[in-house]
Amino acid sequence: MDKPRVVLGVGGGIAAYKACEVLRGLTESGHDVRVVPTDAALNFVGAATFEALSGHPVHTGVFTEVPDVQHVRVGKDADLVMVVPATADLLARAAHGLADDLLTNTLLTARCPVAFFPAMHTEMWEHPATRDNVALLRARGLLVAEPDSGRLTGVDNGKGRLADPREIVDLARLLLAEPAALPRDLTGIRVAISAGGTREALDPVRYLGNRSSGKQGYALARVAAQRGADVTLIAAHTVALPQPAGVEVRHVSSARELGEAVHAASADADVVVMAAAVADFRPAERADHKIKKSDDQPDPTITLVRNPDILAELVKNRREGQIIVGFAAETGDEAGGVLEHARAKLKRKGCDLLVVNAVGDGKAFEVEDNGGWLLTAPALGGAERPIPLGSKSQLASAVWDAVSELTAH
Repeated sequence: MDKPRVVLGVGGGIAAYKACEVLRGLTESGHDVRVVPTDAALNFVGAATFEALSGHPVHTGVFTEVPDVQHVRVGKDADLVMVVPATADLLARAAHGLADDLLTNTLLTARCPVAFFPAMHTEMWEHPATRDNVALLRARGLLVAEPDSGRLTGVDNGKGRLADPREIVDLARLLLAEPAALPRDLTGIRVAISAGGTREALDPVRYLGNRSSGKQGYALARVAAQRGADVTLIAAHTVALPQPAGVEVRHVSSARELGEAVHAASADADVVVMAAAVADFRPAERADHKIKKSDDQPDPTITLVRNPDILAELVKNRREGQIIVGFAAETGDEAGGVLEHARAKLKRKGCDLLVVNAVGDGKAFEVEDNGGWLLTAPALGGAERPIPLGSKSQLASAVWDAVSELTAH
């Protein structure tokens, strides 16, 4: 009875089959999901599939379970209503308040967060009628997520592809935890974000690296894009992550490659976020062949040299008004605690905001949740805000809240 109650509306588009992945992801993470498809959606996925995955009966019309007044009850009882996929037709009907089936009645009666995840051909997404409908829904406070770009139905490519189901599930969980987490307050803001861990080659086979998965940087990009920002993500090595919808991704490997890409992307960025775990050192020389292990030879010695300090360079070369956010992965030691080291780093680097993570086994790296502190530069008030442990998208939301406050002044 305590499970979050989600209504999953399904529109009549070819991407309806991906709603099954969203449904599975939500039920497996402990949500009670009621599927409300349109009649057209059942041409793509049968009611039996949705019923088996959700454990609830599936109806499309308003004349079933009439004594329970389900055309009102379904929306009123929900903690979140989401539409996957949201077709051009469904967006139009929702924008103009039509109520000719159970799903559109549910959209009118819901008093919880409502999120649409569009999927359609590029020409339909870009049509003035669709753009007007999207703007109207957003003006009412509803989330109309940015679609992805890529392969569409048939041989077509372009913007209008449904966001990855894993991303949709993540955003749904964010809205359930923080219903106001995705305002359109970053519209017109250009953002450059780095993510992942760099690799410094020793030879053609081996490298020096770190444990960063890239999940936090990707979450920052995902949330920023859905809050309206124009986002460029510079990704070093990551685990297999879905590309955030509406985000331009540039892949790099070493610290020097990442530095070049970040400097290029930051040239016209309003906000730069250095979330990547950048190697402090690299081998002075890279072997052209695999370094062999031999009993006849002494153990090899690897000489390390410093990599450029990308964050410090960004601060030094920043444009007027540009906001720079750094990340610090810290462990306490005999010289001080996590926050003491973080305060010293903020002073040394000179960035505007510093996100501090306490790292170690089961913390920050290679896990789903994150927490820590958000430090503001002394010149901007010097606030220190704790970030409670939660999903990495929740931490991203806290960072963008702070950035939004700075851009508003």
